[in-house]
Amino acid sequence: MDDRFNTIAGWALFAGIVGLGLSSLSAKYFEADKAHRPHTMGFAIEGVASGEGGAAETPIEALLATADVAKGEAVFKKCTSCHTINQGGANGIGPNLYGVMGEPIGQGRGGFAFSPALSGKGGNWDWANMNAWLASPKKFAEGTKMTFAGLSSPEDRANLMVYLNAQGSNLPLPAVPEAPAGAEGAAAPASVDDLDAAADPAKGEAVFKKCTSCHTINAGGANGIGPNLNGIFGAPVGKHAAGFAYSADLAGKGGNWDAATLDAWLTSPKKFASGTKMTFAGLSKPEDRAALIAYLKVAK
Repeated sequence: MDDRFNTIAGWALFAGIVGLGLSSLSAKYFEADKAHRPHTMGFAIEGVASGEGGAAETPIEALLATADVAKGEAVFKKCTSCHTINQGGANGIGPNLYGVMGEPIGQGRGGFAFSPALSGKGGNWDWANMNAWLASPKKFAEGTKMTFAGLSSPEDRANLMVYLNAQGSNLPLPAVPEAPAGAEGAAAPASVDDLDAAADPAKGEAVFKKCTSCHTINAGGANGIGPNLNGIFGAPVGKHAAGFAYSADLAGKGGNWDAATLDAWLTSPKKFASGTKMTFAGLSKPEDRAALIAYLKVAK
């Protein structure tokens, strides 16, 4: 009986030793006991940084300068199950959002019952706060009733914000932060005159397609949401199109639409004339602006 017990115990001990050895070998082979994750991820996980480095994220201010209201309207479709955005629209699961940009956070909205986490947050819905809220409502106001997880894409957030801003708010766009002085590899930007000299009006005509929902450019063309632009180059700022109701800010700007003035306007209409009725955020690429200016020059 003792011999039999000793035999079983010996085999059990042997099996334990073998198991321990195999575990150690597998850990070293597969790096299973390491704290770091695999060198190459099998697949991307939304919202989780890769940890493999890369370019710094573009500041939201720069994305807002090039954001597209039409794309923001498409992003807003994700919100329509809970929110309305028409003027005087009813609150639903979430509040009506007409004119929300710039208003106090978690206040008003026709008596909507905001969570204490949001109504007690303080501050206004400026660009930074709205960006943080859209990125993660739960992080912005822990305890919010908002169940939407957020928008991971900064571009989607920027597009949505300029769309919200165009619905009864019209806040001026924030300034784009300057690149750090002495940044490696930063080339001096080409001057407006240099770009203008090399610009292609045919490419500018292609860029102008972004403008056709609001503007005509044929001789004698009618004004629309925006003025007819035929012969605008060299014309007085805010006075070119007969009968068009320019904003007071643009009509009182002074000067003429030369290359430098058009370049400043096309970069950011809101910065050029903060009270402008123009909702287009601007063209971020100097080459696109130069090509469009070249096209406007010959459209007479």
